[in-house]
Amino acid sequence: MNQSGYQLVTDLPEAMLPWRDRPTRWENVSPSTGPYRLNAAGEYLYYPDGGTAGFDHPVGQAQFGLGCIASYRTETDATRKALFLTRARAQAERLIAQHVESRDAWWFPYGFDFTHAVHSGVDYTAPWYSGMAQGEILSLFVQLAELDAVSTEDRARYMAAADGALASLLVHDEAEPWCVNVDRSGYVWIQEYPGATPGAGDYTYNGMIFAMFGLYDYARATGSEVAADLYDACATTIARFFPLLRNTRWHSFYCQTHRIPAPTYHQHHINLLTQLHRQTGSPDFAEDVDRLVDDFPAPGVSGTVAFESGNHTLYRFDTAAGGAWAAAKDDVLLESKTVSFSQDTAAPASMRRRIHNRGIYYLISAGAYTGWWVGESWSRAYLRGVQLTTIYRPTRTVTFPGGNVPVDTFKVGSDGTVTSVKTVSFVNPSNAPTDRRAIVNGRPCFQITAGGLTGYWVPASAVTIESGPVLG
Repeated sequence: MNQSGYQLVTDLPEAMLPWRDRPTRWENVSPSTGPYRLNAAGEYLYYPDGGTAGFDHPVGQAQFGLGCIASYRTETDATRKALFLTRARAQAERLIAQHVESRDAWWFPYGFDFTHAVHSGVDYTAPWYSGMAQGEILSLFVQLAELDAVSTEDRARYMAAADGALASLLVHDEAEPWCVNVDRSGYVWIQEYPGATPGAGDYTYNGMIFAMFGLYDYARATGSEVAADLYDACATTIARFFPLLRNTRWHSFYCQTHRIPAPTYHQHHINLLTQLHRQTGSPDFAEDVDRLVDDFPAPGVSGTVAFESGNHTLYRFDTAAGGAWAAAKDDVLLESKTVSFSQDTAAPASMRRRIHNRGIYYLISAGAYTGWWVGESWSRAYLRGVQLTTIYRPTRTVTFPGGNVPVDTFKVGSDGTVTSVKTVSFVNPSNAPTDRRAIVNGRPCFQITAGGLTGYWVPASAVTIESGPVLG
């Protein structure tokens, strides 16, 4: 199998470890209505069509349990803390009780038939198995075993279950059941939706990365070289196939097989690749994050748009059907008009998002131009302040050009006001560390963290960064 030598960073801060960013909220700790709810034993089951018969949903059980562990770690109220732990353990016990064994591995079956509503070929009769579930359950067992409140006996039991779950990721598609295959070019895939024949599957990106977190947890907890090697192979696959995940200047694709843009998964891909960057320390995945953020930035950004004096073109688009995450068919240009401002001015905006086959636009939310969009254009029209920050850990290195090319760097206040400017130039290319990237006053920028430019932002278009040219 192909490996690139990705090493695991095992000393991440607690908040950056897997699943800490997905806690179960207290009001959701005892779901009693809807398609996913608890039975009398506190087990998280799936009730399709509002029925009374509950079925095992391994991904749902693992994610609910991991969310409860995340909340348990930070909860200070003793009663709530105890219930979070009880809920997490109930899911683990259910999974242990329902597992089946094959090829010296533990498998966790889905208890209901399933046909994907969009992706042809994803059609299962229970029981069926998912690589995403196998990896997430691995995380659940490991993370439970790490808690001080768990007895020595139960810790050993959970780690034995983790060993069984790991074993399922080490066998391939030579026999049933399976969830891992190596393609003809030697790349390893953990299949969220394994196909009916060897090597067939949906080649789903988010499901594979979530499964990788189980490998990370296991390798970090045990020092397992086997788990670390498989993680390396999986990271190699994700890096190699990122160009197929990416859908330039639009929502990324859900899977390699169907290549259907997935608006609701695009931010998941950003978050997941951010975690791969942290778990490996590799700039490869940080650059992937930067590209996805620029392809379709999270639209939940608002603020004040600064307009330079002069003429501006405003637009009205039909985006009502899809709102912030509108599909391509919804971005229909209805009308445009030109307005002129005799002096610099400003207007509030409720959204910043990409319009399909166009650039980044702001939706004006008050005043004479309410409901109109204006295109982002430094320095003609831009959203004031620092938006969509991506934290790099470890830091990355930007390179200023040589040849005495002047580069303006700057500091900004919380409202986007430029408080200081430094123009620098270098005879030879010069490096500087950066710990973050953000959209600053409408431009992608990096913040410098050492030397005379500490705390200053430099426009991404003015520098280069490791792993290739920077999006500007």
